[in-house]
Amino acid sequence: MGGAPVRYMELTLETPPAELDQRCEELAALGVDGFVIESEEDFRDFLENNRQYWDYVDRELEQRFAGASRIKFYLTDDGEGRALLEKLRAAYPRLSLAYTQDADWENNWREYYKPIPVGEKLVVVPEWEPIPEGGRLPLRLDPGLIFGTGSHATTRMCLAALEKQVPPARRLLDLGCGSGILGIGGLVLGAEFCLGCDVDPKAPAVVMSNASLNGLDESRIRAVAGDVIAGASLRRSFGGSYDVVLANIVADVIIPLAPHVPAFLKPGGVFISSGIIEGRQAEAAAAIRAAGFSIVQEDCLEEWHCFTAVLGG
Repeated sequence: MGGAPVRYMELTLETPPAELDQRCEELAALGVDGFVIESEEDFRDFLENNRQYWDYVDRELEQRFAGASRIKFYLTDDGEGRALLEKLRAAYPRLSLAYTQDADWENNWREYYKPIPVGEKLVVVPEWEPIPEGGRLPLRLDPGLIFGTGSHATTRMCLAALEKQVPPARRLLDLGCGSGILGIGGLVLGAEFCLGCDVDPKAPAVVMSNASLNGLDESRIRAVAGDVIAGASLRRSFGGSYDVVLANIVADVIIPLAPHVPAFLKPGGVFISSGIIEGRQAEAAAAIRAAGFSIVQEDCLEEWHCFTAVLGG
């Protein structure tokens, strides 16, 4: 707050994959506090071991990691940083240098996140932004760096579909709740209670923090961590008689999840699912119908599909 931005030196050391760990140890011994490793091998391994969480990978991200095997780190552009740079250059003559200026590494992303009108009634408002005029219901959110902001097409479609159900829908179950944006949106629209679940153990704390931003207490919203598909006891703990089940995940999760959803719903309950990339919608729709649902609406935005389905309809 109030001082000139600090200039940093961004150093990049190209390193064969087999030598990455050794180079990191050497850099730490020379006085480097932290690094970022960019490795195509690690990137591919990560994708392969987490395929259930997405159906596609951004092309620019793939290109960024194509052939990558490098270590990046930052030094302040001052006397201390330049002295360390000289030591590092003596050890690694091919070390590349660029300059960047950043006052707040952790929070600068926030300047790109502005209020987002969704559907006909809601506006998603970052915690640090004023509520815009216009009469829309504000949904306050601080997603942090690990969860979505509400700008993604799948989230916008889910909220717009949910808006048509609430009210009269009173009880919501949000599977893959992330920041809690869908469930909290439903409560802002007039639902009475939402239970959220996510595989990420950080999610419950984020959900409850965002609930507090919207003046919601624990009598109206709860969040837990766990794998719904693998966890029979977790599923039993949810109970039933929900009016709406939400699942904004990916097709590879929605397909095996669909058979479990009817047990959560009251007769005539609604299943809203999204995160389904173009090309996977037929598979997802077939799984939803096979679970006993009738699809009453399909929305498509920016290559993503969202289904609204009624149990036994």
